[in-house]
Amino acid sequence: MTETRNLTLGEIEDIAFRALVAAGTSEANARPLAAATASTEADGVASHGLAYIPIYAEHVQCGKVDGQAQAVLSQPRPGVICADAATGFAHSAIDAGFEKLIPLAREQGVAALAIRNSYNCGVLGIHTARLAEAGLMGIGFTNAPASIAPSGGAKPVVGTNPFSIAAPGADGQAEVLIDQSASTIAKSEVMKHAREGKTIPEGWALDAQGNPTTDPEVGLKGSMAPSGGYKGVGIALMTEMMAAAMTGATLGTEASPFSGTAGGPPKTGQFFLAIDPGATSGNDFGARIAALAASIRDQENARLPGDGRKAKRARAQTEGVAVNVATLDRINAIFG
Repeated sequence: MTETRNLTLGEIEDIAFRALVAAGTSEANARPLAAATASTEADGVASHGLAYIPIYAEHVQCGKVDGQAQAVLSQPRPGVICADAATGFAHSAIDAGFEKLIPLAREQGVAALAIRNSYNCGVLGIHTARLAEAGLMGIGFTNAPASIAPSGGAKPVVGTNPFSIAAPGADGQAEVLIDQSASTIAKSEVMKHAREGKTIPEGWALDAQGNPTTDPEVGLKGSMAPSGGYKGVGIALMTEMMAAAMTGATLGTEASPFSGTAGGPPKTGQFFLAIDPGATSGNDFGARIAALAASIRDQENARLPGDGRKAKRARAQTEGVAVNVATLDRINAIFG
């Protein structure tokens, strides 16, 4: 049985922040990443939470990410914000970009944020949900090192490449939150199973010849299985076009891995669209979204995307989160 320890969200953010700073990250860069880590744990996505802090720390120390970087923002068009993350963490670049994106979208009705030369942004839905909390429809894309082969092929050409869309609700939260990768399961889940010495379900990954495997180590050397076959490949390609081609970031085939120390900075990208629903819907958006959500929630056993995370977060705020003790041990090792 896995040993766990219960931590509050404040304690999770604190230990993540201190570990990142101890590894050489500036406080300005460590704070948004630590806050996102706590939010991720609250949402029940442990594979992207504290388990990633030792990886982040290792990558700061080996130069895969610049913990001291400062994003450089520009506005080449009235409705477009560009951010060069300077090989630093995506989270602080996103924070800086959102400070300009949100008021710009409210003023113009729609605005875009393109980020290049960045690093893993963690759970993409954390960021689009922030746009929804600001009353905007938030759409996001982020690319990753190649791990999905094209239909009929066996050599990876695109990453698991998540996309997310978050719709604002009347309660100031995301009423609907879609956040999914192009693969059957996030690659970090396969990595987590490999670390824990567990097999993976068939259908999660493929070996180097394109055959199904239940061995996570074999899958990590092969490719991730696309969700829905060729449709998953299409989603990955769409995200690659938006997050890499549209931002000037590195393609997944050229990006160094998000795990291990091989290669330099991955220099991947993120792309966000923020839309003011009032500008497009004639002020009918709120009623339409509420009715759409109700049509799903009113059905027994039906699930609306985002409701699960919302419920877990509410529990986490009062009860805390059970954290793997082995993960805490790896983080404590960062302090020496």
